[in-house]
Amino acid sequence: MSGEIGDQGARQAWMGLLARARPARLAALLPDLPPHDWLRPPEIGAVMVRGRIGATGAPFNLGEMTVTRCALRLADGRAGHAHVQGRDRDHATRAALVDALMQGPDAARIDAEVLTPLRVEEGARRRMRAEKAAATRVEFFTLVRGEG
Repeated sequence: MSGEIGDQGARQAWMGLLARARPARLAALLPDLPPHDWLRPPEIGAVMVRGRIGATGAPFNLGEMTVTRCALRLADGRAGHAHVQGRDRDHATRAALVDALMQGPDAARIDAEVLTPLRVEEGARRRMRAEKAAATRVEFFTLVRGEG
């Protein structure tokens, strides 16, 4: 990575996608783990989730969420990091490996074989959820009552 803003945005996008991915699907797409050394082995903890009323109000503590984080280094020196919701060490490891692999010459292959299927599936899940919500939509209207 060259460290440009576009690269940072792309990295944030794929790290978010990996964090939201279903662990079993990520494992199916990346069954073989390349050799790596731990910078920080997977560890489970909690983070405070903050919210804002109407997305603009004063922030407040909504509650805690369990997360698993890890950091690793590939043999060629590329480092990968991951934070995933829940207590799944394998999910965090695979997400960190994809992060590291995306920073090197295999990026196009990893994007095509791992990230693109995850993007397509996430888009389908979002569309299905939106269609389900639209089916329950109720539209209200007001009738004007005539006086006299």
